[in-house]
Amino acid sequence: MDLFSGYRARSGYDEMIAPDGTVRSPYRDFRERIQDWDATAFLQRQEIADLDTLNSGITFTVYNDDAGTERIFPFSLIPRIIAPDEWAQLERGLVQRVTALNRFLVDIYGPQDCISDGLIPADMVFDHAAYRLRMAGFRPPQGVYSHIAGIDLIRDSEGVFRVLEDNLRTPSGVSYVLENRRTMLDTVPDLFPLGRVEPVSGYPERLLEMLVAMRPEGVAPDETRAVILTPGAANSAYFEHSFLARQMGIELVEGRDLVVHRQRVYLRATTGLERVHVIYRRVDDDYLDPLVFSPESMLGVSGLVNSYLAGNVTIVNAIGTGVADDKTTYCFVPAMIRYYLGEEPIIPNVETFTGWREEDCAYMLDHLEELVLKPAEGSGGYGIVVGAQASAETLATARDRLRREPRKWIAQPLQDFSTIPTFDGAQFEPRRADLRPFVITGDGSWVLPGGLTRVAANAESYIVNSSQGGGSKDSWVLRKQPES
Repeated sequence: MDLFSGYRARSGYDEMIAPDGTVRSPYRDFRERIQDWDATAFLQRQEIADLDTLNSGITFTVYNDDAGTERIFPFSLIPRIIAPDEWAQLERGLVQRVTALNRFLVDIYGPQDCISDGLIPADMVFDHAAYRLRMAGFRPPQGVYSHIAGIDLIRDSEGVFRVLEDNLRTPSGVSYVLENRRTMLDTVPDLFPLGRVEPVSGYPERLLEMLVAMRPEGVAPDETRAVILTPGAANSAYFEHSFLARQMGIELVEGRDLVVHRQRVYLRATTGLERVHVIYRRVDDDYLDPLVFSPESMLGVSGLVNSYLAGNVTIVNAIGTGVADDKTTYCFVPAMIRYYLGEEPIIPNVETFTGWREEDCAYMLDHLEELVLKPAEGSGGYGIVVGAQASAETLATARDRLRREPRKWIAQPLQDFSTIPTFDGAQFEPRRADLRPFVITGDGSWVLPGGLTRVAANAESYIVNSSQGGGSKDSWVLRKQPES
């Protein structure tokens, strides 16, 4: 039986099936290649892929889970497929957005023109928990604060890609992109159209090139030592930290492995102290340096901030970047693009209401049943209230929180965002999915083709986060075929 025989697009936009039932052009080749598969054949391949995932240790940690925190990241063998022209447009929009966000960060820690010109409310910046006063007047190498950005996208009901969220502090997930592709090539190579899918394997090389380019002044490229600073094996993204360190051939270190002497950072190596020039940190600001931030932190390095401000070490991403990926700041990004770049946003935002505006807050309170309420500084899908699916008690609690602390919340209309095919054990069904492309910024910006597709755990869910049971897919960006 054809696995797609019962496939029916839901309301909204299905990325494979058009409203008239025809297969959209990016999926036609794939649809032909899989048409002779039955459930048994698919399950056999999926079992091989799952075993590969298990043996590779591709896991993530779910906190506050009584059933156990360590989980295998669910993976679907059905790829998401993106047309080349569509990707080219997204690529331009992503570079535009990250450029504007970096300009914003340089501005708020420098001249603060966006505040004096009335673009951004002053207290929205200065009262922000992630604003770091120690960074005021400091300009990081080449003016880059967010060297690695993960921008979450969705398609709306009309098929238009929109930005849902910006992740600029320590965005995770890129290891799954690389491992998903490897698993697909090992498990279902016959599904790939020969030579037509953009590779993703170049990410570690690009990342290392950027780390070396961000070295302090006076350090030669071939002398540059870069390390990845991890909180340790208990961290939810530890697999990614160790994976990227291996791929780049650099050390994975914890805070106890580093020491600061005379404002320079050194690695405690078996041969003695060895100078470190660039730190790709996967540790949050609050835990980076117990002399400056949380004094109880056992994860950071005493004296690291002073070494950074002295220009003796580069931290990637920069300290203080979190101001720019707050969900309230997100509301102002289109205006930032116009202000800093003099351009119209290429990728629009999702319509968003913020408790910072009185009229928005009033609307949120009156229409909570129709909205998705999100904590402004939250992540991982935690704290989200989907009004249409919430109980009366949950809505009452949410309204009370919103009244008490309106500036801590944003709300968006429930997005009937796009669906893509996923195997349910017997056949394919549409599931909602988002997309997280990754942007590396150094001398310029480079976008990893495709990115991480996260897919909802079941047909009714609107939440795709892995911490909420979601899985992932390989994302194929098709190459443009030469004109005959």
